[in-house]
Amino acid sequence: MTTLAPPPVARPAPPAPALTRRGRRRVAPYLFLLPFLLVFTAFFLVPIGVAVQQSLFQPRRTGLLGRTTDVFVGVANYLDVLGDAKFLEGLLRVLAYAALTIPLIMVLATALALALDSALVRFRRVFRLLVFLPYAVPAVIATLLWGFFYQPQFSPIVRLLGSASPDFLNGGTVLLSMTNIAAWEWVGYHVIIVLAALQAIPTSVHEAARLDGCGELALAVRVKLPMVLPAIGLTLLFSLIGAFQFFNEPTILKPLSSTITSYYTPNVYAYQKAFAEGQSGYAGAVAVSLALVTFLCSLYFLRLGRRRGVI
Repeated sequence: MTTLAPPPVARPAPPAPALTRRGRRRVAPYLFLLPFLLVFTAFFLVPIGVAVQQSLFQPRRTGLLGRTTDVFVGVANYLDVLGDAKFLEGLLRVLAYAALTIPLIMVLATALALALDSALVRFRRVFRLLVFLPYAVPAVIATLLWGFFYQPQFSPIVRLLGSASPDFLNGGTVLLSMTNIAAWEWVGYHVIIVLAALQAIPTSVHEAARLDGCGELALAVRVKLPMVLPAIGLTLLFSLIGAFQFFNEPTILKPLSSTITSYYTPNVYAYQKAFAEGQSGYAGAVAVSLALVTFLCSLYFLRLGRRRGVI
C-alpha cells in the first residue's frame, strides 16, 4: 500500500537583511553629530560663505537713473581694508582691549576658583552664586547698567568720588570702563571652568600634600594651580576669541561718549559700513579680515600652549 507524500508547505520569504551590529556602530556617531552639524552649517559656515561672497563685490551706480548693481571686484576690497587707517586703528584698539581684559579676567577667575575650592570660604554656595550671577545678565543689559553708573548726572560712583572722579565715558578712560564691564560679566563664566577642573583633582592628592606640610596657600599655588593649567589655557583661548568680537559695549555706550567713533572697533566699523553706508561688500571684507586675524592669533596661541604643555 503506497502513501502519498504531504504537499510542500510554503515557507515565508526571508526578511530583508537588517543593519548589522557593526554597521549600526558605524552609523550611530554620525547620527548623534547630525544635529550639531546642521546647526553649525546653518549658523556658522553659511554666514561665513555669504560674507566671503559679498566681500568680492562692490555696489556701483550705472545708467541715467543711478541704478545700483553689484560688480565683481575680486580682492580689491581686501586691499582697501589693509590700507584703511580706520580699520587698523580699530584693530590696535581691540588688541589693547585684549591686553587689558584677558589678564584681569584670568587673575580674578583663578583666584576666586581657588578660594571656592579651598576650606577657607564659608557659605560656599552663596558665594558661588554671587560670583556667577553677573554672567546670567545679558551683555546688553550689563552695558546699559554700567552706562548708568558711568554718567556723571546719575552715577552714585561719581558722587562718592566727587572732584576726584574721572570721566568714565570719554578720553582714554572709556576703554578701561569697558574693560571693567567685560570683567564684571565674564569672570563668573571662567570661574566655573577653572573650578570644575579643580574639583576633578583626586582628594588623595590634597591629602598627600597636607601630610607633607602644605597649608591652604601652598596647596593652591604649588599643587592645584599647576594641575589646572590646561583649563586656564582653554579659558585664555576663549577670552582671546571673545576680545576680537568686541562690539556690544562700544555700540551701546556710543550715544553717551564722544570718544567712541563709528570705527572704534572692526566690528563696529563693519556694522557702520553695512547698515549705515550700504557698502556690504566692504563690510564683508572687514569682517573676513578680522576673522582671519582672529584665526591666526588663536592658532599661534594654541601652538604656543602645546609647546609649553598648557593646552
